[in-house]
Formats: sequence, C-alpha cells, structure tokens
Amino acid sequence: MIDADAYAAAEAVLVAFRARRWTLATAESCTGGLVAGTLTAVPGSSDVVDRGFVTYSNAAKVAMIAVPEATLLAHGAVSEETARAMAEGARAAAGVDVAVSVTGVAGPGGGSVLKPVGLVHFGCARRDGTTTHRAMQFGDPGRAEIRHQAVLVALSLLAEAAR
Repeated sequence: MIDADAYAAAEAVLVAFRARRWTLATAESCTGGLVAGTLTAVPGSSDVVDRGFVTYSNAAKVAMIAVPEATLLAHGAVSEETARAMAEGARAAAGVDVAVSVTGVAGPGGGSVLKPVGLVHFGCARRDGTTTHRAMQFGDPGRAEIRHQAVLVALSLLAEAAR
C-alpha cells in the first residue's frame, strides 16, 4: 500500500505536470516500479504518466533505455553516470517531457565499501536537455524503507522539474 506522504507527493507531481501539459516516464532499478506505481495509484494519472521502465539488470538498461555499456563498465549500475543515462534514455525512448531514474543498493546484501547499502542515485532529464542528479545515502534501515525513501526523492525531483 502507498502511504499518505507518497500519495500526496504523487498528486502534487500530477497537478504540476497537468498544468504544464507535460508527460513523464520512469526508469527504475532498485525501486522496481514503485515510483510508477505510486504515480498511477492516483486516479486520472494516465494523462501525465506515459510509461515506466523497470530496468533491474544491466542488460535491460542497455536494451530498453540505451544506457551505454561503456558507462556501466566504467562506473557500474549504481553511479551518477548511469542514473543520468537512465533518465535521458527513458525520456528519449518514451518521447516525454521529463523522465526520472532510480538506481541503488537497497540491500540487505550487494553493498561494498564504495557503494554501501542505502546508496541511491537519481537522475531527472527534461526535454530542454537539462539533466539533474542527486545521490542519497539512506543508511541501512532495511530494504523496504530504502525503497520507500527513494520513491519520495524521485517524486520530489519530478516536482522540482515542473517548477
């Protein structure tokens, strides 16, 4: 179920995008579609949300949203470079005004010294060519909480893009 804070954030994004007549797409790895799911939980979201790409594997990132293999090899899936490429690739593939991306280590395993559990990178690409990045370290409060916090950050990036 979607909590009240996430639902309210999704509603605000949809209102802002609707006012601009913009559409959006998501490109998600560690959140596995939760950002798109939160947005589409709001009735009437279909006039704003075009599609969501769940690109959990590196192969999916390459095939579905054209993340360069060289980027993944050089920087890894959990990196600023990959988050930016995911957002830009999703925006281009969907032909939308804005796309947001999420890639990180939700745990409980999979972390390293350089990329610990709780590290999540976000990208937000706009049709005007602007792509922003944000990195968050949520610590290790558990997989569900990391993913929940990542959804909230992704929604805040979408809201910022519409300002």
